[in-house]
Order: sequence, then structure tokens, then C-alpha cells
Amino acid sequence: MSHILRKHRTAALVGAAILAGAACLPFAINSSTALAAPSDSGGILAAGGSFAAIVEADKPAVVTITTTMKASDVSADQQSPMDEQFRQFFEDQGIPLPRQAPRDRPSQHAMALGSGFIISPDGVIVTNNHVIDNALDIKVTLDDGTELPAKLIGTDPKSDVAVLKITAGKPLQTIAWGDSDRLKLGDQILAIGNPFGIGTTVTAGIVSARGRDLHSGPYDDFIQIDAPINHGNSGGPLVDREGKVVGINTAIYSPNGGSVGVGFAIPSDEAKAIVAKLEKNGSIDHGYLGVQIQPVTKDVADAVGLDKTGGALVAAVSADTPAAQAGLKPGDIVTSVGGEAVKTPKDLSRLVADLSPGTRESLGVWRDGKTIDLNVTVGTHEDGQKQAAAENPETQGQASGQPSLGIGLADLTPDVRRQLDLPRSVSGAVVASVNPDKSAAAAGIQSGDVIVSVNDRPVHNARDVKAAIAEAGKAGRKSVLLLVERDGSKTFVAVPFAAA
Repeated sequence: MSHILRKHRTAALVGAAILAGAACLPFAINSSTALAAPSDSGGILAAGGSFAAIVEADKPAVVTITTTMKASDVSADQQSPMDEQFRQFFEDQGIPLPRQAPRDRPSQHAMALGSGFIISPDGVIVTNNHVIDNALDIKVTLDDGTELPAKLIGTDPKSDVAVLKITAGKPLQTIAWGDSDRLKLGDQILAIGNPFGIGTTVTAGIVSARGRDLHSGPYDDFIQIDAPINHGNSGGPLVDREGKVVGINTAIYSPNGGSVGVGFAIPSDEAKAIVAKLEKNGSIDHGYLGVQIQPVTKDVADAVGLDKTGGALVAAVSADTPAAQAGLKPGDIVTSVGGEAVKTPKDLSRLVADLSPGTRESLGVWRDGKTIDLNVTVGTHEDGQKQAAAENPETQGQASGQPSLGIGLADLTPDVRRQLDLPRSVSGAVVASVNPDKSAAAAGIQSGDVIVSVNDRPVHNARDVKAAIAEAGKAGRKSVLLLVERDGSKTFVAVPFAAA
């Protein structure tokens, strides 16, 4: 995703002609609050398919957000490469470096710009967290040009959502929340915001795709749109043909920094709960389990006896975490949380993130050919790094070993342990060779990989690995599931026998 631009907050020194802002992830609000004094566009396009009625109703509720922040410190004696060459020359000659005239210090403050929208008549505003992140001062400019100071009510960096409050002395126009779950590919949408600081702008397009994952956090479920959005649109509303908010304009895919018709918005149905919590508490403590997870492919399902794909395969469980205390083990497949189905690792990430720390919840787990229930008390982590998060499939390890799969195996002798820098606690068999034409090579197995379990059964040497693979074949399994250790990380890999 090197070309995914989250419309990073572009900071310009005070006095710059254009201030560009950014957008990133989800937000949300209490639906009852959002409906207070909503705009009424009637839900009907004007003759000829015009969006004029929608724009007339919604535009007054869209605001521009300008923030002042501390500029990055730029030392007055920072030197260019040419300055460095002069310095080196004088030092080599033993000559004191000439004193230079003092340079003008740059401004100690910078400004950035984004968008937002009003969700209640008393001045509650939703925007993105990164639009106001690290701000010393926040100002909101209404559609009529009125500029007002804003108070930060709450923010959630994980979902990139922030809630502001202004006092206008009068009821303000609002936008009502719509139902993003009803959106279908091809539906018409409008994006409203202040790109590049030129003023409130409306662009039109369609829903291009649903469920896009930009690998930015547990809430990634973006609506892809082709309506042009640019820097400064961050936090602005995405509205449907009824003039209701169905998403937040957040990111663009671009090779040059400008819109090329591939934009992303957070679904409103995800945003509402987050904003409601921010309005109530000012922040959100996200739950975490303490596991590494990966998708359940068809080969993995065949290997563990599942009749269909779905769920989240546990690749590793961190010690002294809620997952470990609940009894989760590597090789388990989590199929539900609190009775809600887990179809993908992203589902598990989102469901766990939505739970409050301390919540006791039931996990449906597939283990040893049957479903069991485990009770877990959800924890928290200050930096959120251990939150249940889907592993990038592109970084997962691959397949398994045994000569029939195209690999040669060897025991972990003391010499091999020293070469691989393996602790004595690691047991298994090392992959000594890989046939490039067999399934193990296609799956990504490399010489030096260590197989530590086969179909959830720990192995201690090459003989154990071969016996476990043979047993899986005799049992009629279509593939074999191996836990492979490489460079200190463990990953499950399923290898179909038919491809061996």
C-alpha cells in the first residue's frame, strides 16, 4: 500500500496561501443525537438527476477545521551538504570554522486544515483524529464564514475519529446518519469537504467496492468510491441520494498525491458506536486477547477437519495474556465471539476491539475436530500493539515438511541449534532441503525452517514429523497443517497432499 495516501495532514507555516489537511479512518455517533434537527433533502433527485436539493440541505452542516500546532523544531545551525563540506575542509586544515551570520528562525507554529460535519444542533462535530492530532488550538469555520473556537470532546487514534464541540449561540444545521449497510456497488454518492482549503466543494461518484482493508487497524472496512477527494477532505461526509451520511472520506490511492478516482470512506454504521462512546467518555479503551491470527484457507480447513473455510486461525498466543489465561492454543480456530460469527481474522480483530476491557465473553473454538466454548476476560494494552490483529497474508510462512512433500528433514542437533541460534526450548525437525518442483517449495518452505508441530501435535524430531504426516494421509485428510518456526516467528501452513 505504498501509494495509499491517508491524506496526511499537510502542515504549512503560518501565512501560507493554501492549507491542506488529511483523512484516515472511522468515526461514529449516537444515532439519536445525529437525527437532531436533520437536514431534509426529501430523498428525491431533482429533474434531470441534479443533486442540488441534497447539496442545499447538507452543505450548511459541513465545516472547515483549522488547527494550530507546534512546528517541528528546526535548529538554526542545521547545515546543508555544502555547509558540511566547508566544515570538513576547515577541520582538516586545523582552521577554526568561520562564524556564520545568524539565520532567521522559522515560525514555531504551523497550521493544518481538514473537514468535519455537525451532528447535533448544539454544535457537536465529527472529524478525523489526525486532523486535530497534536493541535494546540482548533478553530471551526461554518459554511456562512463564521469562525468559532472548538473544544476537543474525545478522540480515538485507533479508529482515527475525533469529536469536537462549538458554541454558536443558536441551533445549527445538522446532517442525519444513513445506513451504510444498504449501500450497493454502483449506488450514487456525494463527497463534501474543503479540498486544499479552496472552500467547500461537492463531488459526485458511485460506490466502487465494499470491505476494502488498507491494513491500518482493526476497523478497516472501507467503502471505495470514485468521487474525487483530496487533501482537506479528511473528516468530511460521504452522503447518499437521501442526503444522509453513509461514510467519512478518509484516504486516497494515488501515484502522485492527487485524486485519481480511487478514494476510501469509513462506513457510517461502524462510526456511530465509536462517536457515541467518545461523546460519553472522551476516549475508548479497546479490548485485546494477545494472539497472532491468520486466515483459514481451504487447505487449512481440510487439514483440521472443517467442512468450510471461515474463522481465525491462532498462530501464536502471548504469555500472560487473556487468551493464554482462557486456554487458547496455537492451532485453535476462533469461530465466534459472544455468539457473533467470526468469518475472517478481521472480524475477530474488530469484535475484540469493540469489547471493553474487563468484559467476560464466550469464544467459540474449533479444536480436535469439534467445537468447544472458552470464556475469556478481555484485557487492555496501553499501546494497543498486542491487540488481536490479522496477520498480513503476504507475510505468512508457508508449507510443511516430509520427503513426500518435497523436503528433506533432519534432527535438531547441537550444531544445528548453534547455526540457527535456536534455544533449547524449541523442539522439532529442521528442513534440510527443498525440492523446487514440489508443494513445499511452492508454499514457501525454506531450508533452515523448523517444523515444531503437525496437525497440532508437537514433534521432537524428523521421525515424528514423518509419522504425523503419514498418519494424516491415512486418515483421509486432504492436507496437512504444520507449525513452522523461522527467525523467531511461528506460522501455521497447510499443504494439500494432492499438490505434493
